[in-house]
Amino acid sequence: IFLCQRIYSILELCPFYPVHLCSYMCVYISIFKPLIGRLVIGQNGILSTPAVSCIIRKIKAAGGIILTASHSPGGPGGEFGVKFEVANGGPAPDIVSEKIYQISKTLEEYAICPDLRVDLSCLGRQEYDLENKFKPFRVEIVDSVEIYLNLLRSIFDFNVIRNLLTGPRQIKIRIDAMNGVMGPYVRRILCDELGAPANSAINCIPLEDFGGQPPDPNLTYATALLEAMKGGEYGFGAAFDADGDRCMILGQNGFFVNASDSLAIIAANLSCIPYFRQMGVRGFGRSMPTSTALDRVAKVLKIPVYETPAGWQYFSNLMDSGRCSLCGEESFGTG
Repeated sequence: IFLCQRIYSILELCPFYPVHLCSYMCVYISIFKPLIGRLVIGQNGILSTPAVSCIIRKIKAAGGIILTASHSPGGPGGEFGVKFEVANGGPAPDIVSEKIYQISKTLEEYAICPDLRVDLSCLGRQEYDLENKFKPFRVEIVDSVEIYLNLLRSIFDFNVIRNLLTGPRQIKIRIDAMNGVMGPYVRRILCDELGAPANSAINCIPLEDFGGQPPDPNLTYATALLEAMKGGEYGFGAAFDADGDRCMILGQNGFFVNASDSLAIIAANLSCIPYFRQMGVRGFGRSMPTSTALDRVAKVLKIPVYETPAGWQYFSNLMDSGRCSLCGEESFGTG
């Protein structure tokens, strides 16, 4: 909170800060100089990184702080990282990250409120009387999935997908949430909304240590998914990392689709997605280490491709400038 106030004063950002404690808590904080008057928290302290990005844009926030183990081991003895997202919902540019780093070296103290008790499981607004100028201090617990689900409804044809998963020629799927934040999203979207059987989703309970395994969606750690796919029962499989911004794809019999090919396949089939049929495709982006499979698709479609350094902030720049509709990197991040 103290760091947020310092960033606010130095960078002169708009007075609305989300703080994301992923994978266990996501908090949105409105900062009204110089104090905090409002928190918006995902139910049970859960929000995925894509959902955070979605909500930042939805509420027109100035940016967000993400605390996450990402795809690394979690828990008390595990990894912990901090990411800052700006108003477009993407990672902070290098210049902003450097300013934050310089500010962090000047911190001398911070204030906490140890006696504040909030029921994270109860949806709705809770109010408290704190020693600040905001009377009352408001905490809002929001549905972790609903806002993101509404965004997906506006992009994809849910009726077509539902028929694929439940119709006479249905495809059986297997999705591994790897005990990260994606569990509630997989259950709610694929099972409840789109009708996939409950056993389509595995490892959907978010755990602080991710069940003792690094939540890295690859052939080394997503072994439960790989073995299930090798049996031939499922036609499509996927595994998500802990905060839900990377996804590995497997085909029937455990066929591994590498990240570069996955990106190219999506690009070749964008016309199947209603959003892109309506809005068109302006360009593709890929990180430098990603293969040129995307380039071959782009050449056939006569769509420009932009090669960037590794890092999603560069893709955000392309999207903001209206030059990129789909992008991805070698480590399974696609957007």
